[in-house]
Amino acid sequence: MEEKKYNNYKLFEWFGVITAIIYSLFVALNIGLEFFGFLLLLISALSIGIWAFLNQHRGILLLQFFYTASALIGIVRWWN
Repeated sequence: MEEKKYNNYKLFEWFGVITAIIYSLFVALNIGLEFFGFLLLLISALSIGIWAFLNQHRGILLLQFFYTASALIGIVRWWN
């Protein structure tokens, strides 16, 4: 049972990593996908935040709060 829980935690970690990589490419390429990039940043921050919380990585969890705030600022600024 412990192995299955560990694998579920890893899913949050790696899903967050992949969405963060795609986010950074969308923003860096400057091809008009910034809004979707910020959505991916939000998804990534939430996913890695869940992983950090479940594994008690407090520093990473704090960082994800700031990434979440950055994503929300980016979405709001793009929308206006």
